[in-house]
Amino acid sequence: MFGPESVTWRVGGHQASLVGGLRSLIIQSLHPLAMAGVAEFSDYRSRPLKRLQRTSRYVAATTFGTTEQAHEAAALVRRIHKRVRGVDPVTGREFSADDPATQVWVHTVEVHSFLAAFRAFGGSLSDEEADRYFAENVQVAALLGTPPEIVPSSVAEVRSYFSRVRHELRMSPFAHDAIHFVLHPPMGNRQLLAYQLPLRALSSAALALVPRDLRRLANIDRSPAVDTSVLAAARPLIASLRLPLIRDAYGAVIGQETTAIGRAALAAAA
Repeated sequence: MFGPESVTWRVGGHQASLVGGLRSLIIQSLHPLAMAGVAEFSDYRSRPLKRLQRTSRYVAATTFGTTEQAHEAAALVRRIHKRVRGVDPVTGREFSADDPATQVWVHTVEVHSFLAAFRAFGGSLSDEEADRYFAENVQVAALLGTPPEIVPSSVAEVRSYFSRVRHELRMSPFAHDAIHFVLHPPMGNRQLLAYQLPLRALSSAALALVPRDLRRLANIDRSPAVDTSVLAAARPLIASLRLPLIRDAYGAVIGQETTAIGRAALAAAA
């Protein structure tokens, strides 16, 4: 759905997208209805690497794959979403993965996080390019059935959206568990054992990119001096990331599942 001239390929093809993905998980967990679905239906605690791979395959397919592959990946996610529904024990409200408002939250936090990580570690983008990036990704949200007209499509719209939704965010035991898992991946988990040090460094860098008011809400704030040192330490790590870390994150996507030019972009990022 995109191509080598798109801003989406520039942002999504950079190693910093790993940090952006971790940042998005931290922030997404603060929306109780989105977190309820994860808490009750996700297997991220028992199979964290598999969960990361599934998410990364979807991101890679919708970013670098053919249009057909993007639609196939989205169709699979839509089938899974149909069973993700229930009552949120935190708010007492019904939740559903098919709820457009929840989909907008997950999508907007994700693409905004990729952009924030790219700007921190990959390079600068003009305001016009940032607007193009959000506009390009409206079609990704639409793949899951989200009405395009309610998806923020510019920097100004994203800022306005976050301002409107801020009052809905809250810390909960579910969010605490998810955030702790991201920031402190369990040392005893065999799937993550080989990646403990780099994952913790990347997670700490992701935390440095989370807005301070949200960190205070989640009780995970720290001093600006720590953020500065963490970001400085993460830059050479991110710049040096090579396979197999990237391959394990994207799973089998670097292969027949993507277009040839998309594989070249992923290879360049790796």
